[in-house]
Amino acid sequence: MKEIRIGIIGGGLMGREVASAFARWIALVDMPVRPILHAVADVSEKVREWFRPLPGMSLLTGDYHELLADPAIDVVYVAVPHHLHEQIYLDVLKAGKDLLAEKPFGIDLAAAEKITAAGTEHGRFVRCSSEFPFFPGAQAVFKGVQSRAFGRLLEIRSGFHHSSDLDPTKPANWKRSSKSCGEIGVMGDLGMHTLHLPLRLGWKPEKVYAQLQKGVSTRPGPDGQPVPCDTWDNAMLHTWVQAGGESVPMRLEMKRLAPGATNSWYFEVLGTEGGMRYNTSEPKTLHTFRRTGGTQVWERADLGFGMPFPAITGGIFEPGFPDIMQQMWAAYLMEREGLLNGRLSCVRPEEALASHQVFAAALRSHANQTVESVS
Repeated sequence: MKEIRIGIIGGGLMGREVASAFARWIALVDMPVRPILHAVADVSEKVREWFRPLPGMSLLTGDYHELLADPAIDVVYVAVPHHLHEQIYLDVLKAGKDLLAEKPFGIDLAAAEKITAAGTEHGRFVRCSSEFPFFPGAQAVFKGVQSRAFGRLLEIRSGFHHSSDLDPTKPANWKRSSKSCGEIGVMGDLGMHTLHLPLRLGWKPEKVYAQLQKGVSTRPGPDGQPVPCDTWDNAMLHTWVQAGGESVPMRLEMKRLAPGATNSWYFEVLGTEGGMRYNTSEPKTLHTFRRTGGTQVWERADLGFGMPFPAITGGIFEPGFPDIMQQMWAAYLMEREGLLNGRLSCVRPEEALASHQVFAAALRSHANQTVESVS
């Protein structure tokens, strides 16, 4: 395998998941590239120490500039709070490294524009993270749309539901403040996941009507005293897209306050002749609609472990988040080598920028209670 040396900036939850995906790389079949975790930068010594035992680890540092100065590093993955994205992403690109960036592309539209321009200016390979479309069921819906077997499209739904914020005693963190999470709130946290497949299918919203909702106004701070929480927790975006020469309604839902949903991503497309829907709450299940004569039928299929990049895992087993994280990285590295061969790629810079254009219009829509055009 060709070895690609990776540096991680931000060794928290997602940084550890990436390290785990690399450690299990042998599970992928006939993979011509192999990521080597070479360096980790994090301001917390305790966080850095978690990575020390990993094979190939050569640098642990509290200063990400030291990581960027290492000539051995080919690719940098960044997973830090949103208000730090712009500066770090720009520094990565200026240092001559390729980038897999956590969503969103900066804290707002202006930041996304700068990051996108910098990637072009420095000629780097840049993609944004979005794991859930690599589930087999999501891939099936995506291919179903591409087959044009659904007839005239009638409606599209894409969403991501959490319930982690239902508990009002959950301590406040950086995601609860617009200064660090961004004015777009939950849209920055979950929105790229909901827009990855629609944008890839050419469904960029033309107009949007947004309903934004704040949940818990204060939460316990570090000392247990209440601190204000001012980000949007739930967002419902009612949009119109062009599909097959027709205007089609598409609803995007991003919720941190969704009763009954632990971590559910879904994608549904319905047309006059057929449709499909998939929800990660049932990771092996695909629902398919077909119309035969006067009969309308919903079918349920058990998909098994049919990943875009084959693995040793038996086909009878269900996939989970560690698997789709690994699949996303396989897509990134294979595309970087020119070996993607028609498979779904990670989010492109222009798609990440388009998502911010949608979110900016959503903020205007909610503030004015109007339908807003997306630039």
